[in-house]
Amino acid sequence: MNEEKDLYKNLTPYLNCIDYTVSNESYEVMYNEQLDMLVTSPLPKDLHNYYKSDNYISHTDSKKSLIDKIYQIVKKYSLNKKLKLINSFNSKNKTLLDIGAGTGHFINVCHQNGWTVNGVEPSEDARAIAKKNGTHLNESIEQLSGKKYDVISLWHVLEHVTNIHEYIKDIKKLLTENGTLIIAVPNYKSYDANYYKQYWAAYDVPRHVWHFSKKSIHKIFNFHHMKVSKILPMKFDSFYVSLLSEKYKTGKMNPFKAFYIGLKSNLKAKTENNYSSLIFLIKKQ
Repeated sequence: MNEEKDLYKNLTPYLNCIDYTVSNESYEVMYNEQLDMLVTSPLPKDLHNYYKSDNYISHTDSKKSLIDKIYQIVKKYSLNKKLKLINSFNSKNKTLLDIGAGTGHFINVCHQNGWTVNGVEPSEDARAIAKKNGTHLNESIEQLSGKKYDVISLWHVLEHVTNIHEYIKDIKKLLTENGTLIIAVPNYKSYDANYYKQYWAAYDVPRHVWHFSKKSIHKIFNFHHMKVSKILPMKFDSFYVSLLSEKYKTGKMNPFKAFYIGLKSNLKAKTENNYSSLIFLIKKQ
């Protein structure tokens, strides 16, 4: 597709980052000026193998390390915030599709609160954990062809999608005319990203193919005749990401320093809404 190729045109070097989770390989993060977006290059042909790690917590649901435990605490709090958000939409049929459902906790919470739910998760390991907990997840959105949903959510998923334009087209077909698409992504324009630079954990190369700004999300979805209706912060992300970033930068977690940087990031974000991660509510035009 030409639009996919255009994402890789006229790129200039921005940062060199290391995969601290799986391979310790080095990747270039390149800048696309037209979209105000960063692109990981080159992408490994066997990208799926870079998710096979006990350190990739969203697929393993691990509770072993301190970082794992903090992640689980934040996740529990975030689940309630996410539920409150989708309940505020006053959806007619209360149908939800969660893409990148991980081990299925979010759709479980939604189902328990009256939503008709479906989930998609490409990771076989994560689907197996979800199944063990009584939740069936589909492997791909192609299995849901012809269905319609009032709410479609992608919580930290879009940055992983290689064929982004084709994927948005498929998602749009699944969304009702008055439905809401929720996109949550890291924001490379945040203070913590600028502070940690190549050590910023949310670059997460090569698993994160794209690195978004507010401008890039607006432009990409405008291309598909969809409009951002609201932007919301994910304030806890700055603390968790800073904790990981400290570990990558110094070899230690340095929780007090990480908390300080995370707090500073949130305080600085108040003026331009450049939080560590952002939630975009998107509607069809």
